[in-house]
Amino acid sequence: MPNKQSKEWVLNLAFNRWQFNRPRYVGKLSEAIRACAPKTLDDWIAYYFSQVKPEGEPFGETMEEHLIEVGRRLYVKISEQLHAEVSSIEEEDCIQYVFDVVLRRTFDGYLTEKQTVYGQLERLLKVRLEPAPDEWDRKYNVDFYIRVGEASIGIQIKPTTYEQTPEPHKWRQWMQESHKRFEEEQGGKVFIIFSVKKNNSKEIANPEVLAEIEAEIRRLQPATQ
Repeated sequence: MPNKQSKEWVLNLAFNRWQFNRPRYVGKLSEAIRACAPKTLDDWIAYYFSQVKPEGEPFGETMEEHLIEVGRRLYVKISEQLHAEVSSIEEEDCIQYVFDVVLRRTFDGYLTEKQTVYGQLERLLKVRLEPAPDEWDRKYNVDFYIRVGEASIGIQIKPTTYEQTPEPHKWRQWMQESHKRFEEEQGGKVFIIFSVKKNNSKEIANPEVLAEIEAEIRRLQPATQ
């Protein structure tokens, strides 16, 4: 027997999926409640039913009748369309979905984030970043490199979260030996770029590293002239 929480999950899913939360069905709720500035729920209910109108064609003469019809339409979507969709899902669909989310989609998202930050680095540093050879990836833990004369600067991009960024030193400790080996063999230092998601876009979480990379480029340039 479904509990209240599971019912709420289905209702919320369907309510948002079929956009019954849009102004054309329920009016501009955010604007309306600010205009009302209610002190109690009863204040808001009275204001809504007397002042708020849907942007689309109303389903009844009053807002009470209108909301009842919205609820009935929501029920039709759940009991007919959503029910048919759920009934069509087989065990193999679930197995394939789990594999797809855990493996392919996670990997694709990881690569997309790296590529996004890679583009930002090229634009901000005004240099060309080259993808690291597979051997370098395994040996040095670098994703890209910047060629400066005969030397190379290593770049590693770490997609992370705001909760993880306070401990970047741990990443540096874990990669210390491989990055030191890169500097000894390729001539330049390795810099770790931490990326985070902010406002639906990927950003560099430690922008101060850009100045360090620029300083390393300048350090290596005299030996090439």
